[in-house]
Amino acid sequence: MKEIRNEPRRRDPFVSKVRAMYEHRAAWLYLLLDEARKKGLAWKDFAPAAILRCGRWSGAAFSGTSPGSPSGSPLSGSPLSLVALRKKGFSGLGRRVFEMKVLRSTEAELDVEFHYCPLVSAWKKLGATDEEIGELCEIAMRGDAGIAEAFGARLELGETIAKGGATCRVKFVRE
Repeated sequence: MKEIRNEPRRRDPFVSKVRAMYEHRAAWLYLLLDEARKKGLAWKDFAPAAILRCGRWSGAAFSGTSPGSPSGSPLSGSPLSLVALRKKGFSGLGRRVFEMKVLRSTEAELDVEFHYCPLVSAWKKLGATDEEIGELCEIAMRGDAGIAEAFGARLELGETIAKGGATCRVKFVRE
């Protein structure tokens, strides 16, 4: 595994405060999973499913479909386009926080590159190993997979900062 490199280029005070909020969320995830491990539970046995449910719920709110509840109720309604997803989730402040670059945005594909990840930053500060950070990233990305589902798409994950990549490459693809 390559060494994880994750240094922000932007140091705007407001963006830094928002990043701290993401780091706090990442700390929750890590500490919950760490406590579960101490109780003998393997992360992969429960965490990906829980985060996928959260992503579906969040994606439904983004897309305007009926989110039901985070308990796993099915989504209803017609998903919006991936262009709408870009406008709602991959622009403005979020784009600055994660130092995103939208590589392609069509009705059928949204391809985004992230140059910084506050979640990885938090996990490093908490002392997670590089291997754990890779696993945590895979779990966290299940949320994006749930958002993709809410938009009638699937998630394709390329390289990630958490596994030593220069960037995170995320694609939402509708067939």
